[in-house]
Amino acid sequence: MSPLAAFALRPPLLPELFPPDLLRRLSLVARVHDRVIDRFDGPLDADILITGWGCPRIDAGVLAAAPRLRAVVHAAGSVKGHLTAEVFDRGIVVSSAAQANAVPVADFTLAMLVLAAKQAFVRARAYAAGGWSGDALPGVATPGERGGLAGAVVGVVGASRVGRLVIGRLRAHGADILLSDPYASPEEAAALGAGLVPLDELCRRAELLTVHAPELPQTRGLLDDRRLSLLRDGAVLVNTARGALVDTDALVRHCAGGRIGAVLDVTDPEPLPPGHPLLALPNVLVTPHISGARGRELRRLGEFAVAEVERLARGRPLRGAVSPADLHRIA
Repeated sequence: MSPLAAFALRPPLLPELFPPDLLRRLSLVARVHDRVIDRFDGPLDADILITGWGCPRIDAGVLAAAPRLRAVVHAAGSVKGHLTAEVFDRGIVVSSAAQANAVPVADFTLAMLVLAAKQAFVRARAYAAGGWSGDALPGVATPGERGGLAGAVVGVVGASRVGRLVIGRLRAHGADILLSDPYASPEEAAALGAGLVPLDELCRRAELLTVHAPELPQTRGLLDDRRLSLLRDGAVLVNTARGALVDTDALVRHCAGGRIGAVLDVTDPEPLPPGHPLLALPNVLVTPHISGARGRELRRLGEFAVAEVERLARGRPLRGAVSPADLHRIA
């Protein structure tokens, strides 16, 4: 008999993640539970649980009511928010679509870097405030006219899935890429097309700095006041990873004087409270955590999850497998 698959996510997400054609494809290898689970309040007879944003936490109590469960396939990124150690202790197979979600994040990041290289955000605000800005931007450091990414020194913090995709896109634009990652070797960085350097050196040399490290105890406040002070005048920091990696108060101080700029899709706290200084600074753009999959992009995550269930049903290795050993270094 085919395994029984159940969905545990915010119900409104189901049709965007799994439109009818993907549900039909899923039904070829599994029986599909007839309701979406938004809370665990009784027995769970599924063999495979397909999770997404809004999935309730899966702890020992849930597992006790789910004796058949053998796999959790997450149609989103991080699994840390809903999976507990008991899931791995019981030998349940875990997969994440993080690599599929990395694609829109990398695309968004590249777009922000292209625009930042041309100082598009600060120039647009200057234009709106007082007409054509020409070459002069009073109060904003400009180390030289930037015409794009070709030849620009771009620092990438973290050789994560997103970080590696961003490096590939930067190579296509002819950027000079620096990488800082404690888990990467010089040979791995060279194969990606980047030079491996310590984080302090990366901060000193980069015209543009883009953050792609996971949020871990050792990475919170990674870009603190001291490291932000190392950035050259006119540098722009782009953060599409996690807000806690950057010291928010220090960033305000460095951006307020116009010495550096920032593009922030994530902040700490998130969201920023109304009236926060970062929301008003002309050299800072804050977007509401939109770089990951949204709208039409969600289908990519559903396709990845369905393909993982197909692999499970056929006894093949999973592309998005997550092991307990990964948890200490992934987002």
